[in-house]
Amino acid sequence: MHILDVLKERGFVAQVTFEEDLYKQLEQPTTFYVGFDPTADSLHIGHYIPIMAMAHMQRAGHRPIALMGGGTGMIGDPSGKSDLRKVLTVDDIDHNVESIKKQMSRFLDFSEGKAMIANNADWLRNLNYIDFMREIGVYFSVNRMLTAECYKKRLEKGLTFLEFTYMLMQSYDFLELYRRYGCRLQLGGDDQWSNMLGGADLIRRKERQDAYALTFQLLLTHDGRKMGKTEAGALWLDAERTSPYDFYQYWRNVDDQDVQKCLALLTFLPMDEVRRLGALRDSGINEAKKVLAFEVTKLVHGEEEARKAQEAAASLFGGGALSGSVPTTEITAAQLEEDGRVTTIAFLCGLCASKGEARKLVQGGGLTIGEEKVTDVNAVLTAEQIGGEGVLLRKGKKSYHRVVLKA
Repeated sequence: MHILDVLKERGFVAQVTFEEDLYKQLEQPTTFYVGFDPTADSLHIGHYIPIMAMAHMQRAGHRPIALMGGGTGMIGDPSGKSDLRKVLTVDDIDHNVESIKKQMSRFLDFSEGKAMIANNADWLRNLNYIDFMREIGVYFSVNRMLTAECYKKRLEKGLTFLEFTYMLMQSYDFLELYRRYGCRLQLGGDDQWSNMLGGADLIRRKERQDAYALTFQLLLTHDGRKMGKTEAGALWLDAERTSPYDFYQYWRNVDDQDVQKCLALLTFLPMDEVRRLGALRDSGINEAKKVLAFEVTKLVHGEEEARKAQEAAASLFGGGALSGSVPTTEITAAQLEEDGRVTTIAFLCGLCASKGEARKLVQGGGLTIGEEKVTDVNAVLTAEQIGGEGVLLRKGKKSYHRVVLKA
């Protein structure tokens, strides 16, 4: 099956330029790229769709470039943003780029000639402004740029010239990657469509060569909400930011109607198996969710961590012994003595975002110690209750945290 048909069948493709020509282009090995904005030192689940698409493309014989935005990150992409993004320092950006490079190697083969990482700081940070405007700016119509969705939203609140130049910078990236590595295709999220059209058009007009853009569907629930948002914030791919257990549990608890979509986009399972699992109902769909959670966690954190998370979840929901894979916080005797209220402990370990939330949870009957529901907002957790093995706090039906006493 042609790689474009694979991506379509699995639900990746949102928009594409010159589709018939791109089908022909991809009949031969093609270099393509995806840009990653280094605003944090870890990728999150929003990056996972393009990463999976890159992996599918690589398996089909094409060469991925993971472009780190060490230069554009100093400006900030206004796409999908209602406010001016915080401008990071060069040191912050460089640190984040190095961290992301390490994460990328889990998903793509970076051996000789397979995939590569580039950093647009190499050509953007030392640009001569006048030379850049004479060579690149002449190809961009301000009237046309102002019709782009990424700018229209910001015009109401105020759009800085700093952000306005972002489209030119990203377009120049595509041109540089074409000149340096023969890159002819840019992939990215659908919120990048306007910027990506600018780059493909720049190559066609300036170099008189074919270039293409293809965007992916954003990872949304069946009712249009963005996936990957948790009470603790983003769902990160870094185990230090989101534990493998919490990561596993997120996918274990997706809505029934989203299981097939997630299996198609986030795993490499054959589509026949994806459709079979997605068609299950009642208790069967829970088994499909377990497959989804295991497969995605395995890809992100490795099979051993996925197995630990799976066993921990089975242990918890089956009433078995505690597992070390469950998120755990050590509490000192001094902390217990100073304020041992369960609401405070739930806040300290991150189970609740605030003490106020913990109090409301208790009042609503949603906080449990072991198997016992907490009914008093001033209830105190004692060293005896924690014991040598620790004690399990549960928020609602599915959020768990283990508290142990520090020796």
